[in-house]
Amino acid sequence: MDELKYPIGQFDFAEKISDIHIPGLVAQIEALPDLLLKSVEGLSEEQLDCSYRPGGWTLKQVVHHIADSHLNGYVRFRLALTEGCPTIKPFEETRWAELEDARDMPIDVSLRLIEALHRRWVRLIRSLTSTQLDSKFRHPDIGNVSIKKAISLYAWHGNHHLGHINAFKKRIGLGI
Repeated sequence: MDELKYPIGQFDFAEKISDIHIPGLVAQIEALPDLLLKSVEGLSEEQLDCSYRPGGWTLKQVVHHIADSHLNGYVRFRLALTEGCPTIKPFEETRWAELEDARDMPIDVSLRLIEALHRRWVRLIRSLTSTQLDSKFRHPDIGNVSIKKAISLYAWHGNHHLGHINAFKKRIGLGI
């Protein structure tokens, strides 16, 4: 069951992230919109309304969740860069995924949102100095998180949910 929940493994908050890792991580964030679009291409509405694992979200909810999460991430970066370690407000992702727009709205809306957001986010990240990459925000549950660490987290997050979609496709005979 853990393999279905964490197809690429869990995120390692203890892993040290240096400036040398940033270009590869940013490339993953930049690639996500295209990879996500390719991963859902050809899936029917019925398949998008299927859960990727027992008790998990539908594929539609996963796509909308990526948009929700990455919007929050982008705002957190901007807050960290302009406010000096602000305490951010977490969001109830499970409850957000149950709202009507996450359950029933066509995914093309969030796919376009993710594409535009990632273009802007990548541009911002690539403009940052080493000092700015060390800027932090405070997460009430995790503690202080540097932009460097958050870049790693959001690169993992996108790949994590791509893993869910691709595992579903494989399970139904459409994938890898």
